[in-house]
Amino acid sequence: MNEALPDVPEVRVVGLPQLTSGFDLVERLDLPMHLKVHGPLEPMGGEQLAQLSERISLKGRGGAGFPFHKKLRSVAEAAIKRGVRPVVVVNGSEDEPACRKDTVLINRAPHLILDGALLVAEALGARTLVVGVTRESTQRSMEAALSERGLSNRRGAAIRARVQRNPIRMVTGAAASLIRSIDGGPAIPPGRKVSASQNGVGGAPTLLSNAETFAQLAIAARIGAERYCNTGLYDEPGTVMLTVSGAVARPMVLEVPTGVPLRYVLQLAGAPPVPQGVLTGGYHGKWIDAATVNEAIVSRNSLDAVGGALGAGAILPISQETCPLGESLRVAQWLADESAGQCGPCYLGLPAAARGMADILNGGGPAALEALKQVAKAVKRRGACSHPDGSAMFLESTVKAFTDDLAAHVLGNGCGRPVEGVLPLFEDGQLPAGISSGQQQEESGPSRQKIYVDWTLCRGHGLCADILPEVFELGADGFPTVAQAQVPRYAETKALRAVRRCPALALRLEEDTRSAPQARNNLPVLSQGRGRRALGR
Repeated sequence: MNEALPDVPEVRVVGLPQLTSGFDLVERLDLPMHLKVHGPLEPMGGEQLAQLSERISLKGRGGAGFPFHKKLRSVAEAAIKRGVRPVVVVNGSEDEPACRKDTVLINRAPHLILDGALLVAEALGARTLVVGVTRESTQRSMEAALSERGLSNRRGAAIRARVQRNPIRMVTGAAASLIRSIDGGPAIPPGRKVSASQNGVGGAPTLLSNAETFAQLAIAARIGAERYCNTGLYDEPGTVMLTVSGAVARPMVLEVPTGVPLRYVLQLAGAPPVPQGVLTGGYHGKWIDAATVNEAIVSRNSLDAVGGALGAGAILPISQETCPLGESLRVAQWLADESAGQCGPCYLGLPAAARGMADILNGGGPAALEALKQVAKAVKRRGACSHPDGSAMFLESTVKAFTDDLAAHVLGNGCGRPVEGVLPLFEDGQLPAGISSGQQQEESGPSRQKIYVDWTLCRGHGLCADILPEVFELGADGFPTVAQAQVPRYAETKALRAVRRCPALALRLEEDTRSAPQARNNLPVLSQGRGRRALGR
């Protein structure tokens, strides 16, 4: 049931398209086609833009749901007070294996995102625009879009615009991580919470928001608040972009008006008629059971009311034939691996929580359940970013949603159902579960990869030696004793895990073309889907 989830999966729309207008005509809307479909966009003043955002109740679509008009006014006030020009940042870092809606927009409608970002930049008087991405396909599409508009990072330009490419890790999507990377540091949270609106890129007030948020703003600026509010619910007007995967026949990205029944969305993707549960909001989201699915509609308030979450717009049903606790354990283990390794509650707490879930499945009894609850409670609100909070929320929701299965594992011999792996994950350096790489992983033969240490970033955490002792030893100073080394073929997945888990992002892998004439990409990349053809690559 679990099919591939490429960068650009199938896209469908319920009702009249807004963000996805023109998708039926071309694979990617270049600038001329974008203008034909959407028309020109007139500039707006800062207060006018804030009032528009407030009238349409525009909230951030990256998961947090912060009101956009408040962020806009906060940045403007800080810039005026300090007498500095603000910065605008588009966050297109979509690093969760189950999310593709921003990736679809960047690959297929990049100019709609740029419309909103440039509208904000002009209103605020910003002279710097940065688009953060983590995928090769989104980097290509956005760089092409900037070129089509004649925008560059050249000194003296009216507005300097560029793309910031970061590694694919859960924590790189955090606002603080993206800002830190733009300033030249590693793409991990800085360890202290600072408001980007007050002190962002280069210390300047920074308006940072999700890619879909800017696209929604561009639609509203064109058609006006009244017409925009004619779609969807009264208190949450407009459309939302959803990624539906998991136990479905057709993984897809959908644009739907708010107010559409959740069960209808699941039917479109071919989900089981009576799913055992549905994970809403992605891997920092919450489970709802089958009975609740029939009550829920697609809106932030509705999903919150039934115990779910809109979050980043990921919807993942599972069938009655799989063990929900086993499926959740796989996610918990992945979330633990995605820690930046800086904060004890995250670096130590999340692996402990995953072990607690494993203990429950392995017959640990009530003591294991209580230990899991205590660990999940302990990690919340104590990290440098929201990763431990979201992970703890996911674990607590799992325990709450599947009480019958929990009782079977805690008090009996388990539920007797297998773990099918229907929730897509990046696992041990491989492609997301259910995505075929097209090649068999061989464990013998000559090395095909080299691993490098970037000494400008390395801080001597020592995780590389723990994960990859075949290659790394630590010297008396606590730092690796080698700067580069061949990776044995049998240890390639461990090498990639070391790269992904290095807290300072000081490791990188490269293909060793001398020992591998038939070179392949050593890092896992998702299928580019239709986006590759759309860019003519």
